[in-house]
Amino acid sequence: MTAVARALPSGIVDLTDPDSFVAGVPHETFRRLRAEAPVAWHPERDGPGFWAVTKWADVRAVSLDQATYSSWQGGIMLREMAHERVEAQREMLIAMEPRRHAKHRRLVAGTFTPKVIRALEPRLRALVGRLLDGVAPRGECDFVTDVAAELPVIAICELLGVPVEDRARIVGWSNAMVGMDDPEYADDPETGQLAAMQLAMYASELAERRRAEPRDDIVTILQNAEVDGERLSEVDFIAFFVLLTIAGNETTRNQTSHTLRLLFEHPKELAKLLDCPTLLNSAIEEALRFSPPVMYFRRTAKSASTIRGVDIPDGAFVCVYYPSANRDEDVFPDPDTFDITRNPNEHLAFGDGEHFCLGVHLARLELQIAYKYLLPRIQEIELAGPVERLHSSLVGGVKRLPIRYKLKRP
Repeated sequence: MTAVARALPSGIVDLTDPDSFVAGVPHETFRRLRAEAPVAWHPERDGPGFWAVTKWADVRAVSLDQATYSSWQGGIMLREMAHERVEAQREMLIAMEPRRHAKHRRLVAGTFTPKVIRALEPRLRALVGRLLDGVAPRGECDFVTDVAAELPVIAICELLGVPVEDRARIVGWSNAMVGMDDPEYADDPETGQLAAMQLAMYASELAERRRAEPRDDIVTILQNAEVDGERLSEVDFIAFFVLLTIAGNETTRNQTSHTLRLLFEHPKELAKLLDCPTLLNSAIEEALRFSPPVMYFRRTAKSASTIRGVDIPDGAFVCVYYPSANRDEDVFPDPDTFDITRNPNEHLAFGDGEHFCLGVHLARLELQIAYKYLLPRIQEIELAGPVERLHSSLVGGVKRLPIRYKLKRP
């Protein structure tokens, strides 16, 4: 190791500890790391340690260089897992090695084009209208469970072809998998693993149903799709189904909730948006920059390399931190200010490189529709209690966002 950024500065919080994130992202720690140790060696209590990468340019460089920094070799999460669980993770698109990833992405990319996603807009628009009509008379609700959670799960289940009566189970399983460090969702270490097994079994059963009764949905498409004369194996299909279910549900739900939370915390920006609805897309991008739904992804160095003058040994783990990259002073002027007019806004909330978020068009559409139809109906709106965050160092989640409001009729 070189002398540059050899260890964490004193007083830095433990980035592997979910407790470090439960009150919010530890931005002061990331600010100090960017200034004092942008590539820092971070020890782990129950693991080998890793290099924390916190500057925008370095996070992007690592993301773009799969030849050197592999998502496949050691998995994408800090949590140490049994070999069979690492093997299972490697079957998911988010962790595949480059050649296999490119082939599998081509199999499904056609179902996530802007044109295909835009075709969902009338159904999503109607859904948002029903959700708002349902909560309007109550005057109070939990925005997470009553609004934000409903839109993405219905959207992804519509795309996948999951029957209405099964959607609650999908939400429960994905909560348990993503909230494995949160005692509310995972009451013992095996809960998340059991949920993954149950979701995998459900995927297999649904695939069997669609082979017998094809429909116009992603599950049917994936049963018949071919690339270079190859079809998805059952293992490949299950891995893709599980990933889509979690990524398509949890991340958008959390981002929808974060957006409203940020508007509450910055009332001048909320007033600006209410006065000028054309700022909506810019506001959504700023919320993504300010509070991305994913904290980090881990990579494994496939050979000795150097990042910002720091020697990274062959086989070492490297973690790229998106909340830190998105507040890099070298890229974003006044980065700790929430500014819905920010332009340009080259945030990395959706990642970069080969593993850039496949569902980016769907996520943006859901966020746009949710707020396009909520904002004009607001007469009064305020927080009605404390915001509760997910207990996780990986997922920037919101569990509860109680609100009090008066909504206009549509």
